[in-house]
Amino acid sequence: MNFTRMSLLIAAAILAAMPAHAQDKPLIGLVSIAATEANNVRYINGAKKAAEELGYEVSVVDAAGSADQANAAIQNFAQRGAFAIVDLVFPASSIGAGLDAAKQANIPVVTWGGGLGLSVAATNGSGAPIAEPVIKKMIDDMGGKGELLALTYRTGEVCRNREALMDKMLESHADIKVTKNEVRIPGYFEDGAQYANAWLASHPPGDEKLAIWGCWDDPAIGAIGSLRSQARDDVLVYGVNGNAQAIENIKNDHMTATAWEDSYSEGYNMIKLLADIKKAGADWKPQAVEVPAVLITSDTVEDFLKQHPEAVQ
Repeated sequence: MNFTRMSLLIAAAILAAMPAHAQDKPLIGLVSIAATEANNVRYINGAKKAAEELGYEVSVVDAAGSADQANAAIQNFAQRGAFAIVDLVFPASSIGAGLDAAKQANIPVVTWGGGLGLSVAATNGSGAPIAEPVIKKMIDDMGGKGELLALTYRTGEVCRNREALMDKMLESHADIKVTKNEVRIPGYFEDGAQYANAWLASHPPGDEKLAIWGCWDDPAIGAIGSLRSQARDDVLVYGVNGNAQAIENIKNDHMTATAWEDSYSEGYNMIKLLADIKKAGADWKPQAVEVPAVLITSDTVEDFLKQHPEAVQ
């Protein structure tokens, strides 16, 4: 018997002796809108931790802001016979082809910030509830008047819902004049900086209240770079999600407030829910399983970090 054949036989024997779950763990497919963005990373890490505890395998696809890539990834996971599929941020309405493929294969799809609808089994991380405390604080800080630069992103359900909430909350504050600019994924840091530069040029320091709001932290952090380079300390800055950079900027008085989204727990909890969804089958009722946000300001940041040191790790 030659060496190659012997090696193959040994490998086959080892595989036969392995437990079945070690050879073929249930596959969880995660399709992310931006897999390197801080909040997405926290969610993915929470999902991986729960999957490890349950003996699942996790595969992550970065769709880089493209709904077409997201649909293709979900279809691929369906073809691979995944145990379940998690959509990160893409709205259910934009992943219809993927949802249909998963439904045909009897594979549940859950969303983080993508909302319910079509055949989605569960969601969390919904945009509006998390953004509400930041928007309220921003309006209060501005005294209901002034100029606001809003950095938006309408491809994602989360940001779209946050923008809609902001619009609704501003309806009774007509003296706040809003300029909106939509950032890209990828490119949100750079876009935030460029839009801030252009807006600052037409909004010099004065008696008027000025503020910049990002529908998540990163565009606002990009804007902070422009503010610092121009030595502008007269502009209030607000974000949403509470990533480590945002918290550091609040500590250093460069950002006014953010709302911390416990995306690690959201990812962990959602993976833990999948077994119940699979077991219930057609009897499962779609539901939202939200985790409340925490408002972080310069007054609260130190106490927050004592309670949640993991937020900056």
